[in-house]
Amino acid sequence: MRSIGELARASGLTVSALRFYDSAGVLAPALVDPVTGYRWYTGDQVAPARLVAGLRRIGMPVAEIAVAVRAEPAQVHRLLDAHLRRLEDGLADARRELSRIRTLIDPEEIPMTTRLLLSPLDLAAAVDAVRFAVGTDPELPVLGGVLIESDADGVRLVATDRHRLAVARARARVDGPAVRVLAPVALVDEARALLDTAAAVKDPAAEAVLTVADGTISVTVAGRAVDAAALPYDFPDHRRLLRSAADGGPTHRLTIDADALRAALTNADAPVVTRRHDGVPLAVTVLGPDGRGGVRLLGADELTGDALRVGVNGGYLLQALDAAGRGQLLLELDGPIAPLAVRRPDDVDAFSVLMPIRL
Repeated sequence: MRSIGELARASGLTVSALRFYDSAGVLAPALVDPVTGYRWYTGDQVAPARLVAGLRRIGMPVAEIAVAVRAEPAQVHRLLDAHLRRLEDGLADARRELSRIRTLIDPEEIPMTTRLLLSPLDLAAAVDAVRFAVGTDPELPVLGGVLIESDADGVRLVATDRHRLAVARARARVDGPAVRVLAPVALVDEARALLDTAAAVKDPAAEAVLTVADGTISVTVAGRAVDAAALPYDFPDHRRLLRSAADGGPTHRLTIDADALRAALTNADAPVVTRRHDGVPLAVTVLGPDGRGGVRLLGADELTGDALRVGVNGGYLLQALDAAGRGQLLLELDGPIAPLAVRRPDDVDAFSVLMPIRL
């Protein structure tokens, strides 16, 4: 047995940190003296303690550290990958914010320009994947556009109206600093029309050029351009709405046939449950696992018991399916009050999230 001080020296954790991780349920001692309360550890706990120390140094949340010390190596690697992506996203956000702050400090500074060069087909697919989720509430103008974020090798588009959120990514050659800018939906629609023109030409060498400079966004395709001023709002942090794989992932990840589910939803006899929202009757589509790795629609007579059931707006779900495309998709369910996600199995960077309706 090792005393708490000996384990502290062997692991790189302080005694107070070991006490904290004991109280948090991360690393409990093998024995606690019932009289003195002194903690004792076994030699086998040195390696987990060192792992905790390393994860603590890189800023991994306590809940994820608790999972890591008990998980198989493959799962720990997934946790590390997810945390690294989170750190990289945070660094990109910090760089963008620093650039904005420098402009506020010295408004006469020469504005920087970023050019994103990408395939018209890829950009069109990304726009189609998020356009349905753009908000239309005039009292929430911040949601009336599409967020454009760039990093070292691509661009991410994000849209949300609070009830659903869509994210898509396209690879791009990036010339200039990372940008985070909110494009008005009118510009997005005009650019989408230009992209259709480029697709009609079918030139394999054609490129779409998205330029952000001095508060203006422009899209140029096949010699034609549209531009508009960026919306002057701070788009909400969409990452906070997403459940990270580092949190353990969804309770159920179901493989669905997009066409089959679409047909079931549009069937005149599709079961729905009526709930009242703000005093108005609302038709709710209820989803649940079918026991074979897929999903089925549930009727009002199937809402008893402890089985997983998630209520959603059926029209919103149809739009998410249309945005994701045909073939097999992944439907992620994580409880009746957790967001539901629709993903393509071959593209982890494109997905839609729908907020559930309480049953």
